[in-house]
Amino acid sequence: MHVPDGFINAPVSAVTGVVAAGAIAVSLRAARRELDERTAPLAGLVAAFIFAVQMLNFPVAAGTSGHLLGGALAAILVGPFTGVLCVSVVLLMQGVLFADGGLTALGVNITDMAIVTTVVAYAVFRGLLAVLPRKRRSVTVASFVAALVSVPAAAVAFTFMYAVGGTTDVSIGKVATAMIGVHLLIGLGEAVITALTVGAVIAVRPDLVHGARGLRQRLRLRVNGELVDAPAPAVPVAARASRRTLWLTGLVTSLVLAGFVSFYASANPDGLEKVAHDQGIDKKAEKHASSDSPLADYGVKDVSDARLSGGLAGVIGVGVTVVAGSTVFWAVRRRRGSDVSPASTANTGA
Repeated sequence: MHVPDGFINAPVSAVTGVVAAGAIAVSLRAARRELDERTAPLAGLVAAFIFAVQMLNFPVAAGTSGHLLGGALAAILVGPFTGVLCVSVVLLMQGVLFADGGLTALGVNITDMAIVTTVVAYAVFRGLLAVLPRKRRSVTVASFVAALVSVPAAAVAFTFMYAVGGTTDVSIGKVATAMIGVHLLIGLGEAVITALTVGAVIAVRPDLVHGARGLRQRLRLRVNGELVDAPAPAVPVAARASRRTLWLTGLVTSLVLAGFVSFYASANPDGLEKVAHDQGIDKKAEKHASSDSPLADYGVKDVSDARLSGGLAGVIGVGVTVVAGSTVFWAVRRRRGSDVSPASTANTGA
């Protein structure tokens, strides 16, 4: 669903750019409440993992493929505001370095793929958790449904933006039908990937999953006839070690997916590309401003071997994304620390 330059006119692109910038500004501030010393490193890893899995197009229908959008996964693992930032970092890296998604359409892509998917998915996720049993399995089930819904929601959002600012005269009804239909199928793939990933992290470190917080009621003690919350236990050394193991495992998995498995991804056009070609949306598509990038189209320039070229590009992309994402999230976390007053920290042990 990476929208190229030329699909959406300048006024709508500008408006979505303002919306995207505003959402990122709000998310940078609000993410301070979601990030701590445990989750800040995980957020950078989530961004890199989304980048890697987005390289794995899977077939969904005759001549059409799909790939992860990642908004639901990011929101559930690290929180909705941090999730918006994760997907935005991925889209920025893809647009600037890999010529994937237009630069003038960056606001459109962030609004559609980072904001809409994250907001819709997290709203559905929290709504389901409110009625499901307070168990880890409920988190996995809610993750599946939230991810499934988020993809056609993004298709609806794109259709609306195209109805307002499309550059070709096509039937919006046909565009809507085609977009929603194919992205319902892609949503199934998104749901499976999201549920499996969330379930895997919950199995080893449920305390690191933002969406799983609060599943267990905190222990309460009776002191002088009153119930009070028991103090939170200190994080043992073994838990800190498992956090490092999880991070390294996730990074290695991302590198393997982007550097090796991506070679076997479907070569069919993704949902938007297929609909754009069939409905004539792509008639005014423009050449990407980064088309001369050494990493354009997920290959390394002057490397003739296709497998090696794509693998190197994937590894570079994961590395750049994890560094960029981790830098952003550590900076946000440090701002959180500077906002905590001595008085507030003094009261935490009361």
